[in-house]
Amino acid sequence: MVDVAGKGATHRVARAAGRIRMLPATLKRIAAGTAAKGDVLGVARIAAIQAAKRTADLIPLCHPLTLTHVSVDFTLERKAGAVRCEATVATTGLTGVEMEALTAVTAGLLTIYDMCKSADRGMRLENIGLLEKKGGKSGHWVATPR
Repeated sequence: MVDVAGKGATHRVARAAGRIRMLPATLKRIAAGTAAKGDVLGVARIAAIQAAKRTADLIPLCHPLTLTHVSVDFTLERKAGAVRCEATVATTGLTGVEMEALTAVTAGLLTIYDMCKSADRGMRLENIGLLEKKGGKSGHWVATPR
């Protein structure tokens, strides 16, 4: 692991997002709350929060952090046939929370896949990436559109 002992503790925030594309019928089931396994977005939100908290257990060499805030929002993109997930993670510490935000998004989307795979095995995770980070020596960074 990288030695972060010489760094100062600062407030750090990271936002990440991604989406999962699916058949229109699958998106309708999620929106209506009629998926076979229940409340897809509610369960996916809890999975995303848990994943953010356990990132150091999943990603080798990632520092274990005490998180002060995790929020996860889902947006139904009906025209695109997708669900978008955005996670915001914060801490006051010696290192950033980019990995925690990215892990939250990925776990949330994977949970949607798991809960809906019996209806739609062709779902695709896409465009997972860091949107913004604040804090630390490198300051504020915002992703440029690609």
